[in-house]
Amino acid sequence: MKKSLVALAALAVAGVASAQSSVTLFGVVDVNITGIQNKSEDLQFPTLLNPFYLNRGSVKQSQTALSNSGYNSSRLGFRGTEDLGGGLAASFWLEAGLANDQGTGNGGAPQLTGNGLSFGRRSTVSLSGGFGELRLGRDYTPTFWNDTVFDPFGTNGVGTNLISVANGYSSGGAASSGFTANPNYVRASNSVGYFLPPNLGGFYGQVMYAFNEQLKYDPGQFTPVGPNNSRTGGYWGGRFGYANGPLDVAVAYGQATLADAYYAGLTTNLKTANLGASWDFGFMKLMGEVSQVKLDTDNDGLVPIGVINASPKAQGYLIGATIPVGPGLIRVAYSAVKIDPNRPTVTFITTGDPKAEKIALGYVYNLSKRTALYGTVAYVDNKNGYDLTVGGNASNQSYYAPAGSGFTAKNSTGYDIGIRHAF
Repeated sequence: MKKSLVALAALAVAGVASAQSSVTLFGVVDVNITGIQNKSEDLQFPTLLNPFYLNRGSVKQSQTALSNSGYNSSRLGFRGTEDLGGGLAASFWLEAGLANDQGTGNGGAPQLTGNGLSFGRRSTVSLSGGFGELRLGRDYTPTFWNDTVFDPFGTNGVGTNLISVANGYSSGGAASSGFTANPNYVRASNSVGYFLPPNLGGFYGQVMYAFNEQLKYDPGQFTPVGPNNSRTGGYWGGRFGYANGPLDVAVAYGQATLADAYYAGLTTNLKTANLGASWDFGFMKLMGEVSQVKLDTDNDGLVPIGVINASPKAQGYLIGATIPVGPGLIRVAYSAVKIDPNRPTVTFITTGDPKAEKIALGYVYNLSKRTALYGTVAYVDNKNGYDLTVGGNASNQSYYAPAGSGFTAKNSTGYDIGIRHAF
């Protein structure tokens, strides 16, 4: 049965190829050994109220695993273009994530077809010409591009910059910072995007709008009682930049609706703004980024007396470089994120704002244009209750810090050693 399905799929691809100007099968298979260790500390000591308290030291959680996507994300894809004449072209792009260490699909959330292979990385059809490109489907958000383009590690593996980790790669970090997980951080489904044409003297840009696809009721009082059933899920944003010679610089802004309560008049939006740049000196490519993410709750209803809607924000920055050495490439990056909880002024706080710093160092050795060996090490230091980890694809992405235990996240270390083959 499986052989029959494979044969049918091959025939289907061949049929498409005969009707298209070009069809390409492409992919990446990346596998690595990864190790993660997260350390928590007991920061409590004897006091006048509890003079016999015995400090319990530290607790370490560690894991070694065979993982994937430590250098480039493993994937399998099909793309094709048909020349419609007059400078007009129609294209499609279907790209599925692969968890090749387990032989399963890994398309990212949401999975489009359950637990099997899905085209969750990208699934688009587009029309392009002198006016630019109009693209519809599931695609990268404009605000994510700066996080990955100006990161020497490309937001892959344990070297991923903390801006990206705080935005979605660490569920623990998202929780402690007061931020809600953002399903539209990397990609948005149900989107319509427009890209500027490539012949604008180095200027480039894109805008995107993603539908929330929520039901609307008229009159509004017939809207069912419940959270997140009116406005949640939408996204809009844009990115504009300039690339010419050694310089590449881009600015982006986006807004994702994370939660709503129709009858309370509440809508929670995550607003992201970032600026990234790089300069290629030849012997070294220097790159950096500054970013701010703000969780903002709009209240169109009656605000009860004494209630304050806090608007926490995260500010981060990154500086890094890639240095070519023979057939290889040295990668190094420093990144940091600080949380401003925007607490009410009447609140008494004995600790500072949560913050984390990360240093990552890696080396890539190219055996050929398609095959590379790589290694990366990374270290994260947390302060004031923040709990970011090194990220990557190992499942151990949390600290030992149960509620009431007195343990606080301290640091995280990790490494990746792997091989990547592209086709």
